[in-house]
Amino acid sequence: MALPVRKFDAVIVGAGGAGMRASLQLAEAGFRVAVLSKVFPTRSHTVAAQGGIGAALGNMGEDSWHWHMYDTVKGSDWLGDQDTIEFMCREAPRSVIELEHFGMPFDRNADGTVYQRPFGGHMQNFGAGPAVQRSCSAADRTGHAMLHTLYQRNVRANTHFFVEWMALDLIRDPSGQVVGVTAMEMETGEVYTFHARAVLFATGGAGRVFASSTNAYINTGDGLGMAARAGIPLEDMEFWQFHPTGVAGAGVLITEGVRGEGGYLLNKDGERFMERYAPNAKDLASRDVVSRAMATEIKEGRGCGDSADYVLLKLDHLGEELIESKLPGIREIARKFANVDPVRDPIPVVPTCHYMMGGIPTNYRGEVVATAGGGREAVVPGFYAAGECACASVHGANRLGTNSLTDLLVFGKASGDTTIRFLKENPTFKELPGDAADVTMERLSRLDARDSGESVYDVGNELRQVMQMHCGVFRFPDLLEQGVRRIKEVEERVARIAIGDKSKVFNTARVEALEVENLIEVAVASLVSAHARKESRGAHDRSDFPERDDENWIKHSLWLKEGSRLEYKAVHMTPLSAKTIEPKVRTY
Repeated sequence: MALPVRKFDAVIVGAGGAGMRASLQLAEAGFRVAVLSKVFPTRSHTVAAQGGIGAALGNMGEDSWHWHMYDTVKGSDWLGDQDTIEFMCREAPRSVIELEHFGMPFDRNADGTVYQRPFGGHMQNFGAGPAVQRSCSAADRTGHAMLHTLYQRNVRANTHFFVEWMALDLIRDPSGQVVGVTAMEMETGEVYTFHARAVLFATGGAGRVFASSTNAYINTGDGLGMAARAGIPLEDMEFWQFHPTGVAGAGVLITEGVRGEGGYLLNKDGERFMERYAPNAKDLASRDVVSRAMATEIKEGRGCGDSADYVLLKLDHLGEELIESKLPGIREIARKFANVDPVRDPIPVVPTCHYMMGGIPTNYRGEVVATAGGGREAVVPGFYAAGECACASVHGANRLGTNSLTDLLVFGKASGDTTIRFLKENPTFKELPGDAADVTMERLSRLDARDSGESVYDVGNELRQVMQMHCGVFRFPDLLEQGVRRIKEVEERVARIAIGDKSKVFNTARVEALEVENLIEVAVASLVSAHARKESRGAHDRSDFPERDDENWIKHSLWLKEGSRLEYKAVHMTPLSAKTIEPKVRTY
């Protein structure tokens, strides 16, 4: 079936930090750019980022991108690609200064330089310490400020925004080149083909695959679902970061910046328990270490509250003036979601799903890479990805706090630059294949034709509960095995989803059904990959294989939808110019 066609030089799916940084590069270079977003750009999930952007500016003391690189490699538990990590850490200061020149309202020091706060896992002297102040922040609303800054610049550059549009499927021609996407206008239910010379995914994470998450409801792994259905593997999907401090019972994020400013965690006995788990970094150890420590305290009966199922984050000792100036949003969140005023009382917190380290495989230029024979990496022509949906792999098995916004800025710009080069080298549109819209129309037709079947709500809930129970902070062999079996059963139920409302105008039931079809790809990839990785590394902690196994497992997993099979490829251990950072025991 032929659909109405809209033509652009480049189509970007996602209007968060990475998408708008990439679109800015393209629009300012004179290309006609379409940005598709399920929500208004300034409501994208980057708005929820609180703590800051990691960059070795050295405004608050000595710092170096070499130290930042070391911390990131160590934080990744040596699963991060060192060429990509070097590129990000080296480019970070330039990217932050560029953003400042765009008008970003950073907090300032008395001398006018950008204020920087400490963050977990960021140290001086190649991890030896002391903690370094590296996080460039705008109070505790850094992502909010970044999105507005980038949106204003894009409006100035005449970027074309398609707001409340959902991309549905990737279009590849017979040679494998990406030539566009199909997308639905949510307001009318009409489906269009967006024909492009290049497509860039910046669709964000998939945290709604868990029952308890800091992620927005829009974070349903749409880019990953589209990539998987188009035959592109998903990389390192076993690695999910649980942020130590989500509000107990609500999941809303409490930034690590609270601990950066001097807050600390307590168990029911009033003990600062992180001193036992990370004697040097204490509450500023990396997120996986702090999350496991908290989960252990709760498991061993030292949790707080009637059910002993959370710990406390204390910041009243910081004083009302500091809290109001540096953490005003956190005070507001604590009052609304925990019913406490942190100026007087501690905040109840638990580890909560926060960030996806895996994603669509890319290199540091933002090009999507699939595997060819013998594990070789082959660029997928015309296809790029940046931000949380991409796996560059800069975060490896565990992301350091602040590096997500750094990732958005650096790789948003890099992928934009790479796309510009491709567009200049390929000045004409490739033809759309005759069956360009077939996959999409078959999916929509099935939904509309089915009068009875599974409920979107029930299947979505089951999917999230399976992930929460079987793929959480700690992983056990029997639970992983059961999890793979249960998620395959959920996958069969997803294929039988039916919706009662067949209308077109703002049909949220249809949108949610399509989102669940994306989430199931993420869930299956995560559980199959976690079950296969027989070691503990970063955020992946197995009770039956408690040690990191560098001999067998310094390699990236690649899950392919066809046959739900796994392949592996080598981690890039050679940086671009620096010396290789050799694996060693990871302690804080």
